[in-house]
This record gives sequence, C-alpha cells and structure tokens, in this order.
Amino acid sequence: MPDLDIHYEDPDILVINKPAGLLSVPGRGEEKYDSVQSRCQEIAPEAMAAHRLDMATGGLLLIAKHKIAERHYKQEFAARRVGKRYIALVHGILAQTNGDIHYPLITDWERRPRQKIDYVHGKSAHTSYQVLAEENGNSRVALTPHTGRSHQLRVHLAAIGHPILGDEFYADEHLSSAPRLMLHAETLTATNLHGIRQTFHLAAPF
Repeated sequence: MPDLDIHYEDPDILVINKPAGLLSVPGRGEEKYDSVQSRCQEIAPEAMAAHRLDMATGGLLLIAKHKIAERHYKQEFAARRVGKRYIALVHGILAQTNGDIHYPLITDWERRPRQKIDYVHGKSAHTSYQVLAEENGNSRVALTPHTGRSHQLRVHLAAIGHPILGDEFYADEHLSSAPRLMLHAETLTATNLHGIRQTFHLAAPF
C-alpha cells in the first residue's frame, strides 16, 4: 500500500492530503519520480492529477482515477469552475483586513522556477485575501486564487510586503527559517461527473 493520506475516495477520484515537500506529479529524472500521482497509480493505474500544488505546499489535491474523470476535472479547473481556498501564515500585520491583489506574472527564466511580476509580458493574475487572525506579529490569512498562475499566491503576498513564512524563494532568509512553507490548500469545491457540487475541507496543520 503506497504512503498516502486519502481524504476522500469514490469510483472517479481520490482527494489526497498532500504533504509539504512531495511533488504533485513526477518531475524529470528517476530521482523526481516519487509524487502523489505516481503513488496513486499503485491504486489506480490510470490516475492523473487534475491540478497541481507546489512541492512546498501541502493540502488537498484532486486525482482523477480514469481518463473520463481526468478530462472532466481538468476542464473544470481550466474553466475556473473549481473553488479553491488556501490558508497561509504571512509576515507582519496587513493594513487592510481584506482585499484583492492584481499583478501579472511571468516565469523568471534566469531564476527558474521563480516567477516575477511583469506588466508588459505577464499573464493576468488575481488573488483575494482575508485576514483571519494576528499571531505573534504575523497574520493568518485565507487566500482565494481567481487565476491559477505558478507561484501566484507566493509572489502576490511577497509583492504587498507580506511574504508567506517559510518561503525559500520570495521571503527574506530570517523569514524562510520556518519548518516549511506555511501555505495549505484548505478547501476545494468542484462539480463531479454527475453534476453534483462537492466541497472538500481540510484544516491547516499549522
């Protein structure tokens, strides 16, 4: 039995509690084969991730168990019909308790896999945030990405001066010393193959 924390399973999907530090899908090379997707394929040989979380991010990851489910859920994600909410611990106290961040993003090719803000060539990116609590001079925030750009939440929070704690790419060294990236995929809401809207929820472990 593969080492997986299965949050939910039905004939079409697996919803996995992905641990921080494990890839969503295999990378290039044998040493990067181990991932949520490859482990799920030990249960369902056709299993494919319908979306991805950064390696450093933990939380809910939806895996399709067969091709029809894969096509359906990938279309749902691509059309932005899937609701997503993340919880993060960020540096400092935000001036406003809620707001929206709009910064276009592009790959920082010289420093991959980092992303950067680029007003000329970047793709539009939109994140909503809500402060939930203040903790020891930092803030616990709920984040809703309305677009799905790579590293979007991490770049956006850093850009407004409140990087996510434990972020090795976008936080200063003294802030990146947290035990992990303090970012967790808490809630997923998606329509299944039968037209039923399902919500999956998993509280942050930090």
